[in-house]
Amino acid sequence: MRARVLAVATAVTLLVTGAPVPAQGAPVVTAAPVTTAPCPRLPAPKVSRPPRPVPPEPVPDQQVVGGDALAAPGLVAPPGSAAPPAVTATTWLVADLDSGAVLGACGPHVYGTPASTQKLLLAATMLSRLDPKQVAVATRADLDIEPGSSAVGLLVGGRYAVETLWLGLLLQSGNDAANMLARLGAGNARAGVTEMNAEARRLGARQTHAVTPSGLDGPGQFTSAYDLALIARACFADERFRRYALTERAQIPAQPALKKGGFQIQNENQLIYRYPGALGGKTGFTELARHSYVGAAQRGGRRLVVTLLGAEARPVRGWQQGAQLLDWGFSLPRDASVGRLVEPGELDAAKAEPAPAPAAAAARPEPSPWRGPAGTALRRVADGDWRVIVPLAGLLALVVGGTAAVLAARRGRSRRAGRRRA
Repeated sequence: MRARVLAVATAVTLLVTGAPVPAQGAPVVTAAPVTTAPCPRLPAPKVSRPPRPVPPEPVPDQQVVGGDALAAPGLVAPPGSAAPPAVTATTWLVADLDSGAVLGACGPHVYGTPASTQKLLLAATMLSRLDPKQVAVATRADLDIEPGSSAVGLLVGGRYAVETLWLGLLLQSGNDAANMLARLGAGNARAGVTEMNAEARRLGARQTHAVTPSGLDGPGQFTSAYDLALIARACFADERFRRYALTERAQIPAQPALKKGGFQIQNENQLIYRYPGALGGKTGFTELARHSYVGAAQRGGRRLVVTLLGAEARPVRGWQQGAQLLDWGFSLPRDASVGRLVEPGELDAAKAEPAPAPAAAAARPEPSPWRGPAGTALRRVADGDWRVIVPLAGLLALVVGGTAAVLAARRGRSRRAGRRRA
């Protein structure tokens, strides 16, 4: 009996002291879902427009560029902030030009049609490539634009400085100037569009696809309010662009060889005339895209940019909607943010980085020297491996119990033998 008790006690002792209890898993912490409100909208009059193009399928990785919160299709604003103004724009974004912080947005990654705000992508692509003093001759292909669309009034065979073309592009939204600048920068307008798309990718504007250098509608041409902010930030980083965007009027030179006189053009962006601290921007409109707008301003040491797509001019014009959103942005604390504008090249650099080694492989210990079956088992017992300890405990209990039983049996026989000899 004592032997059985000893065996059981030994097994229990080994199980309690040697076999570790599996640790409970850490509690699962579920992050609170991002919540947004519907975008505040102004009622707009119904207008006739061509059928809207079908946008590409959303790409999840593109929708979270700049932060997970920016994937929301509705209003994204800092907690506790005042409600932004109601506008007719279908999507918009306000960001800090210097820090890149996104202060608020409405559907920032929703596809939209750019209209002439696409000219900013042309500027971001070609400004650094072209000498502003270079003089070039306009061709018939440069003037191949949609009848009735905005134009500077370039003449086939006319001679124009590149700087004049930039002013015609940004002040008068000249589609003829856009074609000519794309040709001068890349050899022809089609190649210029290819370069524009490459620049959009470098900037991180992955939802932007240009089909025309001017922003005239074309199949498959899209952008987003977020992408426009990336492009505008690149433009405002260029001193020449800032100077052109703030120019109120410019002179298109006479063409004596063509017997045509010169004329003056004026900046169509009303923000520079009516908004204190305005830095400039770009207007846009087509029947398909409706009104688009990009504007920037500075106040109190801050420079903000606003982008909006799909707006109507009534009851509030596009630039006025932009001004109201800028006012809202300037009212927010300096550290307010719901996301950020990625830096040029950042997305490509992140993709090019080698994937980190799996944590398990990185933490794998050096293999132990061979110690034979017994040595290996003892080592695993010392490490607390319950898969080895439990069987060993049972085996040890059997051995101890069996030994005790044998000793007890021998002791009984010796007593009986002693009684027979007496």
